[in-house]
Amino acid sequence: MKTVTAVLLGAGSRGRYIYAPYAEKHPEDLKIVAVAEPNAERRERIVAIHGIAPDRVYASWEQAFEHGRIADAMIISTLDRLHYMPAMRALELGYHVLLEKPMSPVAEECIRIEQAALAQQRVLTVSHVLRYSPFWSGIKSCIEAGEVGTIATIQHSEYVGYRHMTHSYVRGNWRNSSESSPMILAKCCHDLDIISWLMDQPCTRVSSFGSLLHFREEQAPEGSTERCTDGCLVERSCPFSALKLYNQPPEHPWARYITPDLSAEGIMQVLKEGPFGRCVYRCDNDVVDHQIVNMEFAGGANATFTLSAFAEKEFRRVRIMGTKGEIYGDMEAGSFTLNRYATGETIRFHCGVKGDGHGGGDERMIYDFVRQVREREYDRVSGAGLTSATASLQSHLIAFAAEASRLQGGMIVELDEMVKRAADQPSGTPN
Repeated sequence: MKTVTAVLLGAGSRGRYIYAPYAEKHPEDLKIVAVAEPNAERRERIVAIHGIAPDRVYASWEQAFEHGRIADAMIISTLDRLHYMPAMRALELGYHVLLEKPMSPVAEECIRIEQAALAQQRVLTVSHVLRYSPFWSGIKSCIEAGEVGTIATIQHSEYVGYRHMTHSYVRGNWRNSSESSPMILAKCCHDLDIISWLMDQPCTRVSSFGSLLHFREEQAPEGSTERCTDGCLVERSCPFSALKLYNQPPEHPWARYITPDLSAEGIMQVLKEGPFGRCVYRCDNDVVDHQIVNMEFAGGANATFTLSAFAEKEFRRVRIMGTKGEIYGDMEAGSFTLNRYATGETIRFHCGVKGDGHGGGDERMIYDFVRQVREREYDRVSGAGLTSATASLQSHLIAFAAEASRLQGGMIVELDEMVKRAADQPSGTPN
């Protein structure tokens, strides 16, 4: 079968640790033939591994379009606010697109991406990888088999974990909503997508509450400094110390995202000079560190979602309550339990979670994208694939509604009205 060729836009954490390695592991499926990345070290690393020709190496995403369509597909793993324009240009040129979530931090742009994918009849897969994991697909199969009857309520929680929170959402790329996306979209559109997928009906109304409770200057302890490397008097007792987070030999699981030099000297230098050495109480972050979202669906069911940064580990838990049974599970443990009301049976399911950080979903998603491109699968009504733009759009809209509600004191947002307003706005107009 034909090997799918792809242009990689963005060689950050997803591009270099998820998408490019798939091509290394499965060269018969996917070949990276061009890369666009402003960071020279990341760019050259991809070039060396994949043997990319010099005339297919670009320092910006715009340059990757100067010679028209040069591959079958385009993988867009740039920062959030650099998703819309590349996606639209790629679709216009006839590329199939694998688009990192969120589709865009602007509601009307998400709507336009979906419309463009349908109009151009191209495969467009949004990286809502959880749908592909054995854990969530197993729960979905139980629901489709009628095991819980009619769903009445879904309770779902994501605990981001304080390490991930401080790295990505206090010091890192997703710390400021004006530069990237609100937390509920940047991090939790995965979770809203899962809720939407399991419920399998339109969401009608949303309300939300949340705030930046802790990671702000007024919470800074006495004796703290601008950087953890500035002789901070409380660094040793601070759970959020950059010295503790990034100096974890020999693997250095977090430092690998901030520097290619994992020596003690290399890590210390980037902490002294770059954003990741800043005190968590003195950054330019504004995204929430906790939030709840309440959803009502067309059939009368409801769902609640809880996000919190304040947990030791990163994990997700879910409880689905229906008229015939209930399901509860822990994604990180890779297991869920089904209780059947009529018989009193309890059945436990164990799912493999090895393979990647999304319970095995990443590799399955890329494989499915390659399959779709090969077969040019397309359905005029619903779009192609498990996480097409059409399939993924509702979770984005719920996220936009949740953020609008949160900023307005928990006001109920009607999704139909919000979508109508968004669809009428020109591209780039703030929500």
